Amino acid sequence: MAKRIAGVAYVYVNGGQLPLRGGFTVSPSPFERAGIAGQDTVHGYSENPRVPFIEGDISLTEDVSIEALDAITEATVTAELANGKAYVLREAWCKSAHELNTKDGQVRVRFEGVSCRELTA
Repeated sequence: MAKRIAGVAYVYVNGGQLPLRGGFTVSPSPFERAGIAGQDTVHGYSENPRVPFIEGDISLTEDVSIEALDAITEATVTAELANGKAYVLREAWCKSAHELNTKDGQVRVRFEGVSCRELTA
């Protein structure tokens, strides 16, 4: 049986829903690894922490305030995906310097946080 794995998605900040437009990305990984090669063989890898994020385009509806987005800190940001999974970004802030796309009536927002946890249905 075929299952939906993409499509409809929702994003919430402290329980309030944002009008998600598209270009939606969730990056929950708490670390990244890089291979370390010597002149003879691969010696192993390094592992460094990274900042998890939730990012996407939202519509510039009358309820969307850029000043309010800029002021977001210490937030809980939740992304609900079409595949039934949800991701919760904790102690999140809105990375500012927004650029409004007036032709399409949208703005890209990026929330970064201390941790991001995957929930399954």
